[in-house]
Amino acid sequence: MSYTEVPGIRVPIRMWTDPATVEGQAMQQLRNISSLPWLHGLAVMPDVHLGKGATVGSVIAMDGAVCPAAVGVDIGCGMTAVKTSLTAKDLPDDLSRLRSKIEQAIPVGRGLHTDPVDPRKLHGFAATGWSDFWDRFDGIASEVKWKRERAAQQMGSLGGGNHFIEVCVDTSSSVWLMLHSGSRNIGKELAEHHMGVARSLPHNQGLVDRDLAVFIADTPQMAAYRQDLFWAQEYAKNNRAIMMTLLQDVVRREFAKAKVAFDEMISCHHNYVAEETYDGVELLVTRKGAIRAGSGDYGIIPGSMGTGSYIVRGLGNEAAFNSASHGAGRKMSRTAAKKRFTTRDLVEQTAGVECRKDAGVVDEIPGAYKSIEKVIEQQKDLVEVVAHLKQVVCVKG
Repeated sequence: MSYTEVPGIRVPIRMWTDPATVEGQAMQQLRNISSLPWLHGLAVMPDVHLGKGATVGSVIAMDGAVCPAAVGVDIGCGMTAVKTSLTAKDLPDDLSRLRSKIEQAIPVGRGLHTDPVDPRKLHGFAATGWSDFWDRFDGIASEVKWKRERAAQQMGSLGGGNHFIEVCVDTSSSVWLMLHSGSRNIGKELAEHHMGVARSLPHNQGLVDRDLAVFIADTPQMAAYRQDLFWAQEYAKNNRAIMMTLLQDVVRREFAKAKVAFDEMISCHHNYVAEETYDGVELLVTRKGAIRAGSGDYGIIPGSMGTGSYIVRGLGNEAAFNSASHGAGRKMSRTAAKKRFTTRDLVEQTAGVECRKDAGVVDEIPGAYKSIEKVIEQQKDLVEVVAHLKQVVCVKG
């Protein structure tokens, strides 16, 4: 579909979904965003739903300003995927051992590595600039410096919530590895610190929603935020790269006879800020629950833990600020999902997937998410499908 334009306060709201299907609170958030004085444009993806301050599934382009809540608390959260030389025929009927080996290699939930992972010892990992990356930790917000040891131990760990590691099979029977994670606790700490700073600034006192507080260009607060933001985005990318390398090592060992080869990794943030130019204007583009989909850009749009995912290629639609959705998007809150569904429902909806099927992940049940097929259909002018994957193993925290 092409977008539907809805009147906003200062700029129109471009929506790649039927506005009538968007929950009332989310629509109010979008109207609130459209009132910001620094706003250049607002694009809404088909997986849109209520968030803190800014809606998930929104692309917010600003001139000389950036809103920390429009990035979210998991700075740099995103996806990584890689196609392997394995085919479905190479996989055993019982995948429980493979899931167990993955969980042993990569800490999940609140878990972390006992000793920080040394990327120089990982097979094929490009560790160039690793020391420089950690040296820059000393320049980030002093309020979180004491957590450096924890940040180092969490590097290469999954986390909880909707984060996952999957083994998937595409429609051509090729096996893929895929994972979803972000900047772990250090990103959250940095995000919450800067949100608090932004809310205290004088120019934000008259906003309709204080969670939409912004930093303005050429101020010390903006400089401090950008420094911490870009470091956390790099942390998230490194975190996924290390996990994917650890995952590949598990697969190499478990399928040693097959001498597994891997294609080049596909990696994309979906909670981040980028400097981009549109209509000759240099803008700060914030994607919260959205991926970059410039012409030829590869991206990953996952569904829920039982429905599959898509590898896509961007079409470069500037009306959407070269963006696309980051996933299926929730259609109900975690609390509502726990009230609505049972573990029996979870077992039925994840049939054929080797995964947790206990009460601890009922809030991630496929029924709590929108249809990934419909979400893909609604953005045909944003991306083209390269591969359709279906998970056979799903690891969650």
